Amino acid sequence: MRNPLHTDPLATVRNLGVLAHVDAGKTTVTERILYATGTTHKQGEVHDGTTVTDFDPQERDRGITIFAAAVSCTWDGHRINLIDTPGHVDFADEVERSLRVLDGAIAVFDAVAGVEPQSESVWRQADRHGVPRIAFVNKMDRAGAELDAAVASIRERLHPSPLVVQLPIGAEGAFTGAVDLIRMRALTWTDDGTTAHDGPVPDDLREEARRRRRTLEEAVAELHPGALEEFCDTGALSARTLTSALRDLTRSGEGVVVLCGSAYRNRGVEPLLDAVLAYLPSPLDVPPVRGTREDGTGVQDRPADPEAPFAALAFKVNATSTGRLTYLRLYSGTIERGDTVWDATARRTERIGRILRVRADRHAPLDRAVAGDIVAVVGLKSARAGSTLCAPSAPLVLEPPGVAEPVVSVALEALRATDTGRLASALARLVEEDPSLVARTDPETGQTVLSGMGELHLEVAVEKIRRDHGTAVNVGRPRVSYRETVGRGVSGFVFRHVKQDGGAGQFAHVVLDVEPLGTLGTGFEFRSVVVGGRVPQEYVRAVEAGCRDALAEGPSGGHPVTGLRVTLTDGATHVKDSSDTAFRTAGRLGLREALRACAMVLLEPVVEATVTVPEETVGGVLGDLAARRGRVTGSATRPGGTVVTATVPLAELFGYATRLRSCTQGRGTFTTRPTGYAPAPVPAR
Repeated sequence: MRNPLHTDPLATVRNLGVLAHVDAGKTTVTERILYATGTTHKQGEVHDGTTVTDFDPQERDRGITIFAAAVSCTWDGHRINLIDTPGHVDFADEVERSLRVLDGAIAVFDAVAGVEPQSESVWRQADRHGVPRIAFVNKMDRAGAELDAAVASIRERLHPSPLVVQLPIGAEGAFTGAVDLIRMRALTWTDDGTTAHDGPVPDDLREEARRRRRTLEEAVAELHPGALEEFCDTGALSARTLTSALRDLTRSGEGVVVLCGSAYRNRGVEPLLDAVLAYLPSPLDVPPVRGTREDGTGVQDRPADPEAPFAALAFKVNATSTGRLTYLRLYSGTIERGDTVWDATARRTERIGRILRVRADRHAPLDRAVAGDIVAVVGLKSARAGSTLCAPSAPLVLEPPGVAEPVVSVALEALRATDTGRLASALARLVEEDPSLVARTDPETGQTVLSGMGELHLEVAVEKIRRDHGTAVNVGRPRVSYRETVGRGVSGFVFRHVKQDGGAGQFAHVVLDVEPLGTLGTGFEFRSVVVGGRVPQEYVRAVEAGCRDALAEGPSGGHPVTGLRVTLTDGATHVKDSSDTAFRTAGRLGLREALRACAMVLLEPVVEATVTVPEETVGGVLGDLAARRGRVTGSATRPGGTVVTATVPLAELFGYATRLRSCTQGRGTFTTRPTGYAPAPVPAR
């Protein structure tokens, strides 16, 4: 039985994110949703620094989203918990953590540019998490905007079945509305975009609307068995059948509903909200969350039910002036103020001090939160992003979001010796809020090193130290994070670990084969082919653990080692002196020695750079990319200039933004996305 005090039944809740390439208009879409739902009474603008979700001073200064911001609003009797995510590749981990807790998403595309590199990256992230999406082609009022071209790019690069449910009325600056192909009605907006008029389809578009409606019906009938049955019986699909089939196809991922509009001019926002309610799933429509029992004995499902045992995932931590906020997605159960919960990750109890309904940097207190909610809580001391909170009587561990390995590092030092402690405290808080940042002390130089996902990521982190913590710091030049891999391996490498200094000794004998994996620069595999019980299974696991320990530092430059397979082929034990510790030590030291005997290859991170420049400057830009060891993989001409794609070592792109502005008189732009690692031409220490 559902909790009668719960005022938002689960069927009327939508947890969704807004995903897109940088500058496609995500934040403007979010602002217009807040305005249309009556959550705000003034339209925030990115260029004015008045947006609700981009509330951090750096976001307003830079005009981009840096931190995922959660907001809550209502539309047509439904509660929408909305997360505006960053579009810049440096903050992809922030998107990853958000997608882990969402039930659906709006993917925003630029009507001129179509699918851009980061659009593709976030789409693939959503694919991995199984998050249903609808597409919104934004900026239909821009010169060169074309819905059909944007849809074609979605079909070619993202999904084979985009299902367009609107026909634009007018083009570019004359874009005034859209024909709803399901109801066959025209929606038009006034010049100020605040009033939508619902009327008949204009005469000059009636034939085109009928043709597109027919195309939509045929595409849906091909994908949906129920729709196909009606289509074969009657030769058409009713609006009700079409809506139901589109909902099923969206939630299964077989189709993607496509709408269009201009968020900046407030055109197309209301139909987008209606589509969110009609097609994207509620917490009841997604499978029960699956977790591991705390004792590791198996898995357990938790349904989205307020009466079930409490289970929630922390996906964001934020230290504010009002205290430490932990953002939670509740998957099952109910929490109230003052409740004691179990942090299954840290294995300790915590007390819920306050529960807050979130609207970016503003909050409204709640007495309780139930399954399906996204809320912030105050009072948790140990929870981190990825922590599982659950009922103490029913412990469960949920899978945390993945964390990417950092690729760029800078050395930091406090400008004043008296600020050293404050810098350490600031770094600890930064790493707590953003798991994709790593702070460490270099054992050779004693320097404090901060590592992150890119140059901009680290710039933002350093500026946060200066602004929020009042600490002046010196920053070294950025350096990329290299890796080492095996170019040519060794077979039958013998290592004996013998230690005898009184009392019980240590003895372990291992024989290792080391070889490169087929995939350059990724992964580690361990196998055992020992026969006859010469190395017991518990010692095999210890050898594997020791080998993993050895991967932290390679022989060429102390960089992490990856892309190799280690096979334990033989070994020997001693009746008294063999132990887990002895074999773990043998695995660690043995692999270190074996790697010294291998031919090692130094790897550097590479990215795909997409550079948009005026046509007349293409020659200079291509020459500059070649000088940076870039390999051009394609170019295309489109409205706004020529788009060049190239694979470039990340180390060569430090300071590239300044150089590109110089080459193109300030008109060139570029974006990057990681593509992995490649052999570096020279060793770098």
